[in-house]
Amino acid sequence: MKLRIGHGFDVHRFADAPVSGCELTLGGVRVPHDRPLLAHSDGDVIVHALCDAILGALGAGDIGHHFPDHDPRFKDADSCELLQSVLDRARSGYWKVVNADLTVVAQAPRLAPYVPAMRDRLAGLLEVDQGCLNIKATTTEGLGFAGRREGLAAHAVVLLSASDAA
Repeated sequence: MKLRIGHGFDVHRFADAPVSGCELTLGGVRVPHDRPLLAHSDGDVIVHALCDAILGALGAGDIGHHFPDHDPRFKDADSCELLQSVLDRARSGYWKVVNADLTVVAQAPRLAPYVPAMRDRLAGLLEVDQGCLNIKATTTEGLGFAGRREGLAAHAVVLLSASDAA
């Protein structure tokens, strides 16, 4: 069996000022918060880290190479659409996701209530059972940029295997 492992990391800062009725997109799910993330796309750090992990396992660079932030086509892009493009690339090379483990680093907002919906959304896109996708949310106990509530970060690890057609 041919296997490949990839790791991804992404970070985005929060805007300085609160915005009434603000929602973040994290793991493909809308999460209420008082400040938006500053990003060229929708700023979904979870999906961006996942894209980077898959691209890393493929040896295909990173998300910034494929979806540059200076390209107007990706302004306010839905990160799940970017993920679908990355998955199409993997599948065209006869690779499939075996499992993924994702960690979100955030002091705020509280993410635990949204993790089941994130897991459902991303497992569907990856075409894996929910048991093959893990999402964890952690704080930094008030330390660093995440602890000061200046932004969010995410790590992703994926395992790919060659599909039957390879």
